[in-house]
Parts: sequence; C-alpha cells; structure tokens
Amino acid sequence: MSRYCLSLLALAILTGCGTLAPDYRRPAPPVSGNWPVGPAYSAMPAGQSVAAVDWHEFVTDRKLQQLITLALNNNRDLRVAALTIEKTQAQYQIQRANLFPHINANATHYATLTPAGIYPFGGAFALKYYEVGLGFSAYELDFFGRIRSLKNQALELYLGTEEAQRSAQISLIAQIATTYMTLAADQEHLALSENTLKTQQSTFAMDKRRFELGVASQLDLSQAETAVDTARGDVARYTGAVAQDLNALTLLAGTAVPTGLLPSASVMYVTGVRDFPAGLPADLLQNRPDIMAAEHQLKAANANIGAARAAFFPSITLTSSMGTANNQLSNLFTPGSGAWQFTPQINLPIFDGGSNAANLKVAKADRGIYLAQYEKSIQTAFREVADALADHGTLNEQVAAQQSLVDATTLSFKLSDARFQKGVDSYLAVLDSQRSLYTAQHGLINLKLAQATNLVTLYKALGGGATAAESAASTGN
Repeated sequence: MSRYCLSLLALAILTGCGTLAPDYRRPAPPVSGNWPVGPAYSAMPAGQSVAAVDWHEFVTDRKLQQLITLALNNNRDLRVAALTIEKTQAQYQIQRANLFPHINANATHYATLTPAGIYPFGGAFALKYYEVGLGFSAYELDFFGRIRSLKNQALELYLGTEEAQRSAQISLIAQIATTYMTLAADQEHLALSENTLKTQQSTFAMDKRRFELGVASQLDLSQAETAVDTARGDVARYTGAVAQDLNALTLLAGTAVPTGLLPSASVMYVTGVRDFPAGLPADLLQNRPDIMAAEHQLKAANANIGAARAAFFPSITLTSSMGTANNQLSNLFTPGSGAWQFTPQINLPIFDGGSNAANLKVAKADRGIYLAQYEKSIQTAFREVADALADHGTLNEQVAAQQSLVDATTLSFKLSDARFQKGVDSYLAVLDSQRSLYTAQHGLINLKLAQATNLVTLYKALGGGATAAESAASTGN
C-alpha cells in the first residue's frame, strides 16, 4: 500500500505540468514606432543604450555621488520596496510549496469510555490506544493546473516587485539630482537678489541724500525705494526656497545631509553628458522597469484565469498516514503493530450558484484592467521621452537667446547709468534698465536649471541606469 501511495504521488507530480491559463503574448505597443519629428526635435546621436550607463558614469559631481549613495542606503521608500520584494518572494515560496504534500509526524493518545446501555450487549465499554506515524492531509493533485496557475501568478507578482524596486531606485537618483540642482539654482537666485539689494540700498541712500539737498525729485526717490522693496521681497522668497530645497533633499536622503555635501551656489550641471542616444520607442519595453512591472502584473492576471478555469473541473485530494499503533504504550513498536490510512477524495462541482463563473469573469476583467494599465504605462513613457526630447531640442537655443538678452541688458544698464551721470537721461531710465537686467539674470538661471534637469529627466525617461539597478537589486544593495 505504501508503494502504491508513493507511486500515485509521483505520478500526480509528474503529470500535473499544464495549466488552463491562456497563452501569453506580449501586446503590441500602442504607440508609434518612432519618436516625433519637427522643429522642436534635434537629431539624437547613435551609441550605447542609456540603460547600460551606470549612474556613477552619468553623475560626475562628486558631492552628488556621495549624496546619492547616502540616499540609496537610507531612503525609506527604497526600504519599503526592498521589504515588499522579501514579502512577495515569501508568498511565492508559500504558493509553490502547495505543489508538494506537507508531510507531518504525529503522535496520538486516544481514550474513550462508552457508558452501559449504549450498546445492546451489555455494560460500559472503554477503548484506549497509542499511535505514532507520518502522513499528509488534503494534498490536492494538480491535474488541471489550479495550484500551478496560482504559483505562476505569485511568481509574476514577485518579479513585478523587483522591477518596482529598480524603478524606485532610478526615480530616487533622478529626484536627488534634480533637487540638488534646484537647491544650487535657488542659492544662485538668492546670491543675485542679495547683491542687487545691497546695490539698491546704496543707491536709495544716495538718492535720499540728493532729495534732501533738493537735487533729486520725490519721483526718483520713490522709484529707488520700489527697487529696494522688490529686491527685499526676492531675498525673502529665495531664502525660503533654499530652506525648502534642503528639506526636500533631507527627506530624499532619509537622513540629515552633511554640510559638506551641499552644492555651491555656482554648481548647476552635475553630469558631463550633453547628448546620448534615444534609441527607438520599442527599447522602452526592455529599459523601463515601470513598464516591465506593469507587464508582470498583466502576466499574473493571465495566470489567475487558469486558476479560475480549473475551479470548473473536479479536484482530487489525498489524505494518508502510516505508522504504528497499540493499546499499550510499551508495545507501540512491537511486530504486528503497523497501521496505515489512505483516504482519496474527489470533489466534483455540480451547483455553486454561479460563483465559479463569476470568479472567471472577475479574472478576465482583471486581465483587461492590467492590459489597459500596461498600455497606459507605455503611452506615458512615450510621452515623457517625447516631452524631454522636445525640451532638449529647444533649450540650447533658449539659453543662448537668454544669455544674449543678459548681455544686451547689461550694456543697456551701463549706458543708461552713464547718460544719467552726465545728466542726459532721468534716473527712471536707469531703474528701468536695471530691472530688465535683474529679470533677465533670474531668467537665465532658470533656463540653465531647466537645461540641466532636462538631461536628468531624459536619462530617467529612457531607462537610464536600469541595468545597474538590476545588478544592485540582485546583490541586495
């Protein structure tokens, strides 16, 4: 009998290989096969895939490199992602274990007393025995692949969490770099505002003295005071912005940021890269972890259909044990005390009120939902890259034009001031040219920041660092 049980189990394990899940085929990407073209887009060079460019190679600023390392070790979102991987891995192992019988050792002491009168043949009846053995309970033979479908679903969910961690790591690197450069830009805004405030305060003091002497008018004095108040307001605004940037950087880093890792006011670019290949939209399917995570979710939903279909078919469970039993504990292992039990059970669904059919509809609806989400993730990625490419193709010209505007307004301010000093123009012309220069300088800082962050955005949108993130995830870093 024991040989029969073992043979039956081996046959069940070997034959239960298929599932009723639909064959999975990757859906066609719902986007164009090429990036948009037009005046906003510049030609991208050919070369190495961005996914293979490690963030250490992309980020060249030493302070930022150390800051990113600090964040990768302390950011709480990454910790949650890592723990989620551990959780789903354990859930997959639990589901996979259901493919095999759970064998347990057991020991039983059974004693009962039946009072007189229960049986027609007479007095009270006492029964007592001891039993030890090995066995398994309610082991399901997976003939129709229900358990294997659930195992495949758990596996895809686990793989999806791994991709989610890679995506979170790449996003964190991009957020750190962007916040770092924003802090540097706001520090530069603050320095410009403080220097302008000092100049305006000095000018206002001179105009006030000239007004008291009757040389300057009340209008000149009021215009100078307006310029001082504008600069004062900007100093306060950028002081707050710098503090908020530092708070954001601290949150991303997951710990206090050492002063030595903060950017200097002049730092704007954190990478030596100015151009890298965009590849084709199809490359995003292999390079973007968020798209791959969405596909694993779709595969998991596809596998769940197999489990829902299997519920329509009979299920066979086995309960078996073998060991030794005796009414005396001292004779438990004596010859002739062997005992075994084998209880196969078949369950054939006949009427379930439509629950199996409803579960199958739910599983198919879930697959449709995850299919739409997968396609939306591709469309979103396409849009992110296209937007970044449009910015990349126009920001150089914007920065060049803004730089030319700063140069022109600088010259205009100098000429206006010289004409005022010679009495040719009023002080109003000086203030107007000074405001234009001040505004142009702030605009240039903003455009340079946009140009620098565009490189980081493009690096992230194209799946930059995905290969490195996969390597780090596999080593547990």
